Amino acid sequence: MRYLLALAAAGLSPAIAAAQTQRVEVLPPAQQIALAVLPAPPGLRDASTVLGYRPDGQLVRLRVGDNGIICLADDPREARFHSACYHESLEPFMARGREIRRIHGPNKRELTDSLRLADIRAGRIRMPASAVLYQIFAADDSVDVATATVKSPSYLDVVYIPGGTPKSTGLTTDALRGTPWLMYPGKPWAHIMIVR
Repeated sequence: MRYLLALAAAGLSPAIAAAQTQRVEVLPPAQQIALAVLPAPPGLRDASTVLGYRPDGQLVRLRVGDNGIICLADDPREARFHSACYHESLEPFMARGREIRRIHGPNKRELTDSLRLADIRAGRIRMPASAVLYQIFAADDSVDVATATVKSPSYLDVVYIPGGTPKSTGLTTDALRGTPWLMYPGKPWAHIMIVR
């Protein structure tokens, strides 16, 4: 399979397993856009900005929107299908994460966190007071690029609340199926995980 999504038994914190081979084909812009906007609520899709990939793998703006939402197309170099939409105020944080992973490799969560924390503390990245990230994950055999549809997708929404704690949110840090939970409590990128 080109894509593999493993869901943790405790709740949907996606553990993405590496596949034997990676996709290298880049979809035409219209298909990238159609699949990229799927995570967002329908009312936000048509006016969102979409970032996608050129045949050389370069990330570029495929469409300019005006509603403050940025959608990121599925990366053809990744070994699973994933697209995401988020408020534009998160773009510096997201872009820095992409840059770190491009330079140091995809499985460097601690390094990514430490470098972004340094950027936040130095004022190079400003986290918004709150913002939402919508995501969709799927196995490759459930993605129909011709119709821009996905069978049996998994959705994970993330609500960023910098500095949020169990006390300030009333949420547990335990990943429990069927209930929101808090990740990275107290950190500038603390967020609530919501499975839909």
